[in-house]
Amino acid sequence: MSWHLADSLPTAVVALLLAEADDAATRRQYEAYLDAGHGSCVLRDPVCAAFVQDALLHFDNVRYRLLAWVVMPNHVHVLVEPMPGHGLPDIMHSWKRHTALLINRHSNRTGPLWRREYWDRYIRDGQHFATAKAYIEHNPVQAGLAAQATDWP
Repeated sequence: MSWHLADSLPTAVVALLLAEADDAATRRQYEAYLDAGHGSCVLRDPVCAAFVQDALLHFDNVRYRLLAWVVMPNHVHVLVEPMPGHGLPDIMHSWKRHTALLINRHSNRTGPLWRREYWDRYIRDGQHFATAKAYIEHNPVQAGLAAQATDWP
């Protein structure tokens, strides 16, 4: 799943992407816009990025199994397996609500931090899992933020 800061994509781009079919070309376009680093990019601040990472790790192996994640300057990617009794919408709401409170307080800002929608997909098989995990882990390299995946915090 992926979600992004409220100011990371122009409203017209979001409307276009939401209207498009959920296909590989649309997904690549969405990722390219995000990787271009639009918006405030408050997650560049290591403290803000740590708030997100800590939130992801907090209920790992309790509400979900966290399989891969990356916190980019203006968006987040997570590969997660919800545990029985814990739905993805509730998990996402918890992450966004908690991190918005901390980041807004730290950054001395008010208002919405995250875009309401998020993108998720079911993993179909082992190959799809491997592809999704590799994408997440190498997103900083793809975006030109690191020479290799291990260079990104």
